[in-house]
Amino acid sequence: MEDRTTEQLAQDYSAMGDSISLINAVIAGDAMADDSAKDRQDCVDRNTQHLELMKAKTDWGSESMTATDAAISAGNGYTAS
Repeated sequence: MEDRTTEQLAQDYSAMGDSISLINAVIAGDAMADDSAKDRQDCVDRNTQHLELMKAKTDWGSESMTATDAAISAGNGYTAS
């Protein structure tokens, strides 16, 4: 697999930030509050899986994964009710 370009890395890191924000907002009740528990759970699960896949890539530079790790942990521990 080829390493990503600097631009691709930046775009992927930005997309990870979007997933982090959405996971945190759904868990806090600030997003998708009117959606079904199943839809909220599916959203958190999808975005958590996205973060896990992206974090596993080996060509990251000095990007911090602290927020990513926290969102993965929160997403994996989330059960919509």
